[in-house]
Amino acid sequence: METMLEVKGLNKSFKDKQVLKNISFEVNKGEIMAILGPNGAGKSTTIRNIMGIMYPDEGTVTFHNHQGKGIPQNKIGYLPEERGLYKNVKVMDILLYLADLKSYPLDKAKKRILDYLKKFDLEGKENVKMEELSKGMGQKVQFIGAVIHEPELLILDEPFSGLDPVSQEIFKDEIRSLRDNGTAILLSSHQMNLVEEMCDRLFMIQRGEKVIYGSLYDVKQEYANFKCTIRGSNERGTLETIPEVENIEQDGDVAILYLTKDVNPNRWLKQLPDDVTIQELAIDRVSLHEIFIDIATDKRLMSEEGEIHA
Repeated sequence: METMLEVKGLNKSFKDKQVLKNISFEVNKGEIMAILGPNGAGKSTTIRNIMGIMYPDEGTVTFHNHQGKGIPQNKIGYLPEERGLYKNVKVMDILLYLADLKSYPLDKAKKRILDYLKKFDLEGKENVKMEELSKGMGQKVQFIGAVIHEPELLILDEPFSGLDPVSQEIFKDEIRSLRDNGTAILLSSHQMNLVEEMCDRLFMIQRGEKVIYGSLYDVKQEYANFKCTIRGSNERGTLETIPEVENIEQDGDVAILYLTKDVNPNRWLKQLPDDVTIQELAIDRVSLHEIFIDIATDKRLMSEEGEIHA
């Protein structure tokens, strides 16, 4: 695959605190790459280094063959987590202004704006001031501003913030469409269910360091062991007799059993003792949300298998 963005060996410190420690990853053409981590992990600092808002103490950011201040910003789209469109300016005017900043033809931009407004259920809102829009509507306008110039690399920081479920589906469809048309997308979000549904690969950072990097399939296969949820009145001692169980979480009548790596679910189910009370039972792999919580809180309920690499 063609690499659009290469981040290599980033180190960044503020005063005596090192916030990025040898951060390296790539984003390929036509893929959605998720960058994940708890608050304060270093995601925003990484994105700001990519955008040239700040520069690393060590390491390089390469877009095609360009580095640092030589990266052509008109090829990059950016939706920041903090929204910042002028409130007293009309929708069409602010979007044309953003297109002009990227040296994009204004006649072409105007047509794309009207098409996007229709697609995002904002038809007829082009002459409405930003301050008159709801939070969700404003988010849609800011998204349009990030893609209006047809960027080759699109960086989305919490793109689903403030959106209702219907609008989330519209955004997901558009992000997938951009990917399918060759846009390289770097997506940061705390909504793990949406990330798991959409991303091709992921990079997870904790305390400024890489902890997971690879395809979603590889991460799920190598890190996300099976878990079994049992609803029934069971003593913990009874559950502890079940083989191939690494950890148990129990809350009332609901117990979650985290199984050992490479367990065979069909064989394991046949080993359940007869004295285990089962009203309901479900077995599946640990979700990306649970992996995120496990790392972010240092619970380490799942076995540590080391880093996953692309």
